[in-house]
Amino acid sequence: MVFTFSDDQPIFRQITVRIANEIVKGSLKEGDQVPSTNEFAKMMQINPATAAKGINLLVEQEILYKKRGIGMFVAEGARKKLLIERKNAFVEAYLEPMLIEAKQIDLSNEEIKQLIDERGNAK
Repeated sequence: MVFTFSDDQPIFRQITVRIANEIVKGSLKEGDQVPSTNEFAKMMQINPATAAKGINLLVEQEILYKKRGIGMFVAEGARKKLLIERKNAFVEAYLEPMLIEAKQIDLSNEEIKQLIDERGNAK
């Protein structure tokens, strides 16, 4: 299996995001073992040092942990931690700018809620 990487961010960061996405989706659960650095490197056809850099970011964030001589595992509470981080990022990137714009064009909170309900039900 060959992975394609985008040019908008470093490969190691894309690896971090892919693993985090698997945890958020539930494909990787707390206590699950994740592939080793070398397995990631082979699977994604990248340098092992690049794979290690991406994985180590998740270790630093306490999303993954190492069992010496055994491998890397998903930490307890990892999904919850990632969801909190993503919700906060969502609020900062989307909700706050939307509310600023809504205020500028005189949309009330009720009108915003109504628009969200209408759009949400349409999908």
